[in-house]
Amino acid sequence: MEHKKSLILDAADLDFCLYDWLDVEALSRFDRFTEHNRETFEGLTGLARELAEEYFAPHNRKADLNEPELVDGKVQLIPEVKAALTAFAEAGFLGATMDAEHGGFQVPTVVYRAAFMWFQAANVGTVSYALLTTAAANLIREHATAELAAKFLPPMLDGSWTGTMNLSEPGVGSALGDLSTSATRTADGTYRVRGDKMWISAGDHELSENIVHLVLARTGGPGVKGLSLFIVPRWLGEPGALTERNDVSLVGINHKMGYRGTVNTALSYGSGAFPVGDEPGAVGYLIGEEGRGLHYMFLMMNEARLGVGASAVALGTTGFLHAREYARDRIQGKEIGAKDAAAPAVPIIRHPDVRRMLMLAKAYSQGGTALILYAGKLLDESEAETDPQRSAALALLLDVLTPVAKSWSSQWGLAANDIAIQVLGGSGYVRDFPVEQFYRDNRLNPIHEGTHGIQALDLLGRKVLLDGGSGLADLLGRMRATCDRLTAAEPELAALVAARVDRVETVTRELWEDGDPTMALANAAHYLEAMGDIVVAWLFLDQLGALDAAPAATAAEKRATARFFITHVLPRVDADLDLLASKDRQLVELDETLI
Repeated sequence: MEHKKSLILDAADLDFCLYDWLDVEALSRFDRFTEHNRETFEGLTGLARELAEEYFAPHNRKADLNEPELVDGKVQLIPEVKAALTAFAEAGFLGATMDAEHGGFQVPTVVYRAAFMWFQAANVGTVSYALLTTAAANLIREHATAELAAKFLPPMLDGSWTGTMNLSEPGVGSALGDLSTSATRTADGTYRVRGDKMWISAGDHELSENIVHLVLARTGGPGVKGLSLFIVPRWLGEPGALTERNDVSLVGINHKMGYRGTVNTALSYGSGAFPVGDEPGAVGYLIGEEGRGLHYMFLMMNEARLGVGASAVALGTTGFLHAREYARDRIQGKEIGAKDAAAPAVPIIRHPDVRRMLMLAKAYSQGGTALILYAGKLLDESEAETDPQRSAALALLLDVLTPVAKSWSSQWGLAANDIAIQVLGGSGYVRDFPVEQFYRDNRLNPIHEGTHGIQALDLLGRKVLLDGGSGLADLLGRMRATCDRLTAAEPELAALVAARVDRVETVTRELWEDGDPTMALANAAHYLEAMGDIVVAWLFLDQLGALDAAPAATAAEKRATARFFITHVLPRVDADLDLLASKDRQLVELDETLI
């Protein structure tokens, strides 16, 4: 399909990824997706682009300059936010991936993710309300009782109620085992929740009739095993007939560097500001069983991790597209090697170092897009596969790739925005151009849903060891199969990737050969970064095997980008792998007084 050029996303690259490389049309072989084909997929992504351009992009800067504020005790947002979210909901995007029985369209996640990136690139602050609502609804669908799902899903999926996730507390960030918010069962089977929560995105506003908070609270002893998960609505009652304010109160608004359009709050549960009956606390409804709250929450967290990675990639992509357009138009300096003082100045894209920066930003953007969409397709296949053993293997492979998809995309998507500012020079540093906002918005993503270090510990300390390392073995096997398949057509590039695949396998084994987690995990961040680069290099190589069906212009661009990443970027993993292989203990043994 021919696409009009956009500065929001690269539609041609998305099409290549979906149809030429990942062959998402083949998902229709599963019963879950049998009603879909390329026409319905293109309809969804086309509508997403249309709504992003019409409702989301136009107020991106306005929302950044007009942060949420408290007016008479209520959070006030610019009116364009609600208008955009209403259009999003009316188009059916909130429930697009849901089962038909819940009113959804059963759209594959990989296609939905590509569509959703249009909104993330156009206005990440506004669409975050929708992202959180969808993730909360998916968790309720998966783990709550049928009665709770029947009550909460319909208004969440039609956009009249929104959702949040409440994990962190003041003084307790990622160390969730230290949470102190408590929940006590009452005679009627509900619970009373008491405690304070911090950094709650979309935690209070007037955009929706109700806000459905998913709250981690302690029902048992210390540690994560004592945590349970609750639905705690802002208002009690039924859709359209809310009867009583629950004891959930807004303590304050956090003022952020970016994502300013998404209100971020401190909330108090059971403070007595809105007492319900004679018992203290906010009314909560238990999801699943007591003591399994973190297990349930991980469904939402993993979905959000892929969403955060996609957000970082989308923002990196739009930053690159703006920088490339600027570099093509900005006339400055003579062609390198020009000796004639009267020679005309040229567009800065003619200068090799500007080309270096743009190629790097493009490689990060397209590499991250490939990684996020590949993970999305794995999720579709794992959930639609009817063979339990095959489904479990696909789910395990996705488990291994999730910390990579979240953290590599967040780290290098942000770097693409940093590069965009550098390409524009002084113009990139001022608010007259949007690239400085893209950077500020993207800076949150390496923190959101688990920092870089936490994802590194998860990857090396848990994911590569699961089921005796079978998930890692599956990943390495897929990488080697690609290298073998493309050795004849791309001998140089295939050899460069294959060598790093062999090395990371060896280093992984060496790190754990002594069974000492302190030593193995001392430099886990280097492992995550090396694995991320190797995975992305593999995906680029794999894409080269799908160029025959792609339009000539797309194929030429992809070949150049893949070659650049594998020859210019991939070699940096050697330093990471060397450090890991040395089993360096400097950071473990370092006297903190010397820091």
